[in-house]
Amino acid sequence: MLLASDISKAYSERTLFSGLNLSLAAGDRIALIGANGSGKTTLLDILAGQSLPDGGTISQRRNAKVGYLKQEPGDFAGQSLLQEVLNANQEAVALASRIATTREALSSATDPLEQQELTDLLSRLDEDMEAAGGDDRDHEAKAILSGLGFKESDFSRGMNEFSGGWIMRAELARLLFRKPDLLLLDEPTNHLDLEANLWFEKYLSSFPGGVVITSHDRAFLNQVANRILAIEPGEVVNHRGNYDDYLLARERALEIKQAAAARQEREIQRQMKKVRFSFPEPPRSGLDVLTLANVGKSYGNNVVYRGVNLTLERGDRVALVGPNGAGKSTMLKILAGVLPIDNGQRKLGYNVIPAYYAQHVLDLLDPSNNPLEELREIAPAESEQNLRTTLGGFLFSGDDILKRIDVLSGGEKARVALAKLLLQPSNILLMDEPTNHLDIASREILADALGDYHGTICLVTHDRTLIRQVANKIIEIDGGVPRVFHGDYDGYLLWKQQEAETKPAPAGSNAKEPDAAGGAKRGRRPGRILTAKEEHQRALGRQARKLAARIDELGTAISEREALSAELEAMFASPERFDDWAQLEASSERYRILKEEEQTLWDEWERLSLEAEDVDQSLVELSAG
Repeated sequence: MLLASDISKAYSERTLFSGLNLSLAAGDRIALIGANGSGKTTLLDILAGQSLPDGGTISQRRNAKVGYLKQEPGDFAGQSLLQEVLNANQEAVALASRIATTREALSSATDPLEQQELTDLLSRLDEDMEAAGGDDRDHEAKAILSGLGFKESDFSRGMNEFSGGWIMRAELARLLFRKPDLLLLDEPTNHLDLEANLWFEKYLSSFPGGVVITSHDRAFLNQVANRILAIEPGEVVNHRGNYDDYLLARERALEIKQAAAARQEREIQRQMKKVRFSFPEPPRSGLDVLTLANVGKSYGNNVVYRGVNLTLERGDRVALVGPNGAGKSTMLKILAGVLPIDNGQRKLGYNVIPAYYAQHVLDLLDPSNNPLEELREIAPAESEQNLRTTLGGFLFSGDDILKRIDVLSGGEKARVALAKLLLQPSNILLMDEPTNHLDIASREILADALGDYHGTICLVTHDRTLIRQVANKIIEIDGGVPRVFHGDYDGYLLWKQQEAETKPAPAGSNAKEPDAAGGAKRGRRPGRILTAKEEHQRALGRQARKLAARIDELGTAISEREALSAELEAMFASPERFDDWAQLEASSERYRILKEEEQTLWDEWERLSLEAEDVDQSLVELSAG
């Protein structure tokens, strides 16, 4: 479908990549990864034919259709959302025009031979239209738009009524509706919420063509990708498997390099370089950090919240979740005090110092400043050395510190904004999509820093990996009503599943009825709705059983590997037991692999054992309460 051979690209004296080879076939879903500024977008431009490489060749299957989603939307014709998507399939639009013209000509033709020719042409055009979607085009366009989060009422709205994020979703819908053979997607998940992300994952998993995609969403890449193309410092790596497979393979490759030659250590460390930062120790606040009492908020006639009561306590690490348009960002802005409320009260607790990181915070950076000047504005009392040290932790060094903000990439601007946040001694962080524009390595370090942060956190993010690593409380917002789940994200998902199972079936449905003894089948009383506490206890119980089973499996696997390792160690003590050098070498490699597996299993055993202790403690506390 597409073949790139020995591709190279450089700007001035900086080489982005060289010797890059890529073979893309139908069914391949390639995740293009690399640090910010490594050349991912440049490579997509080259593959799409929108720019030329410095060297190498690009070959493409004849008549293959390429769809390219850039980070900025294309031009729209000013029509309704649905019509813009329908018009994206130019082949179908042209066919419809030819069919109309042919039918008009047939209606006025009198010569039998001409009538036959027009009838045959119309038949062929109808077949082509059927292949291009035919009468199902409206249904298919609406299905794609719905999957990406648009409501039916949005279909007739003009494009000028939508915000930038929704316009990008419309651009993606246009692209998918065209049914290209090859999809080139540059950060398509940046403007998708969790629900749209899940739909898009399923769509790409069944897409019959080839896909090359960039994304900073680790969970998304693990679900979608079956190949990895990594632009790393000094080399380009092709790997079959998902993102986690690639990380494991890269880790093993680096270990081999370290063992082979100690002199490569500095270069390996440079290749594995990440953003390094931690939040300052926050001043201790009171137990009740932030309280909303009977809060209401409307936009014109649109009532978003009415009579909301909510309290964030010290140590809460809250993820606000819910369907698109539910008001998550509005709630975060209310909590941060940057959006006025119509009625009710927002109250900060004792000694509470909030810090707010918004999606638009990058726009608040002064484009004429450099990173050092941006930090000096927020912390004028800090010495220049301390400011430079802070920026160094965010990978700004040398002349990078003096670059104007307006020439920095989106990821670099995000790092400047996070550096500014670091210098504020807050004890509650309110963050709206903090991982946007950050590469995967930077996201992981941010998650680690948030995990070590001793204050309170409340965030909105579509990054499920971040939610899983940070959150200990989930607040679901739907229909203007916040619902609180005390537990992690996986526990919340289980709670939602169980809640759906316990909802009474609608009249006339084929749901199971209670059995003759009067009890519901599967041992549940008819109409029984569990309380939130009972739901939580059930979720924790299932989690505890699952952890115990896995810990037992790990114990067995560790014992097996320890026994095999002991046998080999006994053999190594008597070298004469080996027939030749090749056998000794093979046994040494087998021993090395066993010890690696053993350590990996021990690491998982220790992590899950600690997690099991936490779950058991939570169950004890719930029972006591």
